[in-house]
Amino acid sequence: MNNLAEFLPPFMHFNAVGGVNLILLLGLILLLGAIGGRLFQKLRIPQVVGYIVIGIIIGQSGFQVLGASVITSLDPINSIALSLIGFLIGGELKLGVLKKYGKQFVGILLFEAIVPFFVVSTLVTLVSYAFTKNIAVSLSLGLVLGSIASATAPAATTDVLRENRTRGPLTTTVLGIVAMDDAVALILYAIASSIGASLLGATGGSLGHKMLMLAYDVFVSIAVGSVIGALLSRFILNVMTDEGRILSFSLGSIFLCTGICTFFKLDTILAAMSIGFFMVNFAPAKTRPTFALVEKFTPPIYVLFFVLVGAKLNIWNVTPHLALIALIYIICRTLGKSIGSVVGAKLTKAPKTVEKYLQWCLLSQAGVAIGLSIAGGHDFADTIGPSIILIITATTFVVQLLGPICVKHAVTKAGECGLDICEEDIMKTCKVSDVKCAGISICSPETPAIVKDTTLLCDILNSFSHNVNVNYAVKTKDNKLSGIITLEHLKESLQFQELSEGLMALDIQQQSPCTCRPDMLIPEVLELFEKYDTEALPVTDDDNNVLGIIEKPIIDHYLRSQVMALHQKIASLG
Repeated sequence: MNNLAEFLPPFMHFNAVGGVNLILLLGLILLLGAIGGRLFQKLRIPQVVGYIVIGIIIGQSGFQVLGASVITSLDPINSIALSLIGFLIGGELKLGVLKKYGKQFVGILLFEAIVPFFVVSTLVTLVSYAFTKNIAVSLSLGLVLGSIASATAPAATTDVLRENRTRGPLTTTVLGIVAMDDAVALILYAIASSIGASLLGATGGSLGHKMLMLAYDVFVSIAVGSVIGALLSRFILNVMTDEGRILSFSLGSIFLCTGICTFFKLDTILAAMSIGFFMVNFAPAKTRPTFALVEKFTPPIYVLFFVLVGAKLNIWNVTPHLALIALIYIICRTLGKSIGSVVGAKLTKAPKTVEKYLQWCLLSQAGVAIGLSIAGGHDFADTIGPSIILIITATTFVVQLLGPICVKHAVTKAGECGLDICEEDIMKTCKVSDVKCAGISICSPETPAIVKDTTLLCDILNSFSHNVNVNYAVKTKDNKLSGIITLEHLKESLQFQELSEGLMALDIQQQSPCTCRPDMLIPEVLELFEKYDTEALPVTDDDNNVLGIIEKPIIDHYLRSQVMALHQKIASLG
């Protein structure tokens, strides 16, 4: 136990999971993680960094509130989180998107995965040889680390994208790349570990055997996910309407898939991604809102996942020699990812935002990289295995902190933040004063929806024919609210044509059931519409001065125009 742990009393150290302690432990992790995420969000740093920092503080590198055995016993949370991430990524891989970006995905994928493999392998081999003077050990270490360097962690990246509600070519490309480059990493690791085993005389199995096992892992995982996705969409969700039951069956199916894959040692992320891919492309359209329901369930799982990722890291076991190799690994991996993504984007003629900023989105590593490091530790237990685990653990500590910040920088510069929203999202932050009608704010002095109480009926009718408003606010000579004129009330007045010529606004107005303020949010206004069974309300200030009138059709039109503007902006990005 390091020195930091000595500052806490024994009862603050959880070294076993059981009974009430498990509930206490999960509550502690969730609460501290949420606080850390919120604090970092306030500092304009992605919340996932806050989760990881909290994990580091209470984990193996910090006060060791979470013992090693506790962290290991909570590994199922990692599997659940990665499965949910895989499912949601699969939901983004629509056939239309793949047809449009398929060539681009493959080209960028190959370069951003293979270039760091060669860069890391070469430099790590040279640096290691300078220390060890053993070419077999150095080359084996370089090849294995190079293969692991090609993997990119989807969890931290997708969390930042979701937090910033991003949408556009860069977001689409990032989701496609992080969903598929783990498969390339697995293939490269199979080749590298076979060569390393031959050089070191280890019994890691032949290349043919490893490639056969890799094919089994990939194709059987896809098959399991597709079958469960078909059963879920065709026979369960297609006949259900209750959101609670839909969520229960969806999570149950994802967890079942994860359990089956864990039992048969298959790829849980790939299987869950297959469920999402099948549902978004082949399931009935009514089942697709499932993704939104599952996404609402994920935040607490992500908090647990990233806090545990931070808690696992133990930076105190890294020697100066390994620290230098870890530094070389980070630099070379970053350089390789940057060069590979830029070259791949140029060759496939990807949009400029992808070419310029994709490199910033590929730095994170976690799940697959750590999994491959553990496999390397097992395959080369007596030689380079322990070094691989320590190097990947140490570098994961760094890139998991820097990666999300870089992703946020990229999507911000690419102009894709806040584009993945719908009318409901806009409505939550939209105020009455934000709503525009025919390009003019409804609270502007230029709005035609306000008439004086002495305005003649014929003038009001003429205004109706030239403006989109069907309701008018009536004001007195000192600009106070006098009443409102609605289209229905106007029709009633026109029934008496012989009297209508001399009528003024004062004669045909009616009292408004209530008013609203310019700083009132649209959901609050809609509640007033429903409460008073009306579709129009005057807008006044605190002194009852008339500012305008807000109508439900105008709100609907404004929200739709905002969404259409966002779609046009997305299309302009490429």
